[in-house]
Amino acid sequence: MRVTFLGTGTSQGVPVIACTCAVCQSKDSHDKHLRTSALIETDKGKNILIDIGPDFREQMLREHVTHLDSILITHAHRDHVGGLDDIRPFNWVQREKMEIYCNREARVAIERDYHYIFGYHEFPGLPEANLHELSGDEPVLLAAGEEVMPIKALHKDLPVLGYRLGRLAYITDANHIDSKEIEKLKGVDTLVINSLRRQKHFSHFCLPESLEIIGMVQPRVAYLTHVSHEMGLYAETEKELPEHVHLAYDGLKITVE
Repeated sequence: MRVTFLGTGTSQGVPVIACTCAVCQSKDSHDKHLRTSALIETDKGKNILIDIGPDFREQMLREHVTHLDSILITHAHRDHVGGLDDIRPFNWVQREKMEIYCNREARVAIERDYHYIFGYHEFPGLPEANLHELSGDEPVLLAAGEEVMPIKALHKDLPVLGYRLGRLAYITDANHIDSKEIEKLKGVDTLVINSLRRQKHFSHFCLPESLEIIGMVQPRVAYLTHVSHEMGLYAETEKELPEHVHLAYDGLKITVE
């Protein structure tokens, strides 16, 4: 499968509005981070999206995406679901509802905030979707034809889901993963994990904590996402990381065997 990092930034993105720090003023494209999201292209030609934030429309146009088969939601914070209204073009082109997967907490929030998608309406052109609730304990077969194993984690006290698809695992907006869930990650080739900044944070992994999780899982390669401007310049940070760990950036494309 091929993975495209559509966005690799925090809820504010990078650059941050009105910030004059070196990272936000950087001319290096590696230091520009839209809100976090990833696109997985399977060997069967299916497209699976992880999270659909407020930059979704821009990301789809930038990558020339013409079809979308399933959406995996990690949690329902606005920087991860704020683009849901823009599934409408895919509804129109594909002539079908979008298949969306999430945990109970995210389902409740999405149905509340986007009630017009799931309730009865007489207005043509509104988004259409089927929302599937995942327990997080069992693998699920997506409409896209791929089996995915949810990985349960905590974002402070909010239950969130990471996802494992084959030898790829993707976790964002977490600051705690139980040992049982770590076991689900063993054997992955590629691990994508959030790493907000160098200093400890109350609801996200910081760099030392992300590296600790990577050490437990032992992937061949790992990528850090959901990074803030506090992480520092890409060119400097990348040099400091272990050889098999990299700072992800928008537009990065990788292949997972």
